[in-house]
Amino acid sequence: MSMTISDIAVKTIDGQERLLGAYAGKVLLVVNVASYCGHTSQYAGLQKLYEKYKAQGLEVLGFPCNDYGMQEPDANEKIQQFCTTRFGVTFPLFDKVHARGAEQHPLYAKLIQAEPKGDVSWNFEKFLIGRNGEIVGRFKSAVGPEAAELVAAIEQELFK
Repeated sequence: MSMTISDIAVKTIDGQERLLGAYAGKVLLVVNVASYCGHTSQYAGLQKLYEKYKAQGLEVLGFPCNDYGMQEPDANEKIQQFCTTRFGVTFPLFDKVHARGAEQHPLYAKLIQAEPKGDVSWNFEKFLIGRNGEIVGRFKSAVGPEAAELVAAIEQELFK
């Protein structure tokens, strides 16, 4: 059974429907993000990754999530403004989602199914998806965007 995510529908932060298949052929780093988290500074590193590898085919996809410590209570417009002004984020941001629980977004249900290490445990957990749409790695929140293991995994997918 294929574990690709291309048939999953998401909403951009400004409310447009999009299938993740729109990113087919790209390497994706899917991250549940929050504005008031101890890991919020990772936005800067995620933006650096995006700038460094976008031309090679990397897309960083940020999914605001209020499931952990109520650390993303704001509306989408305020989230986008915060990310842009504080961290210069230009990578795609999406509508707020649930990464766990009864209202878990289908994307996170698929990610957890493919990388079964339990539920997403906190904000800024990262899932790496290869160009073929298959989930190839999962990195806990403490693994920052500049961590050697994450960068190596991204480069392996981009340059194979």
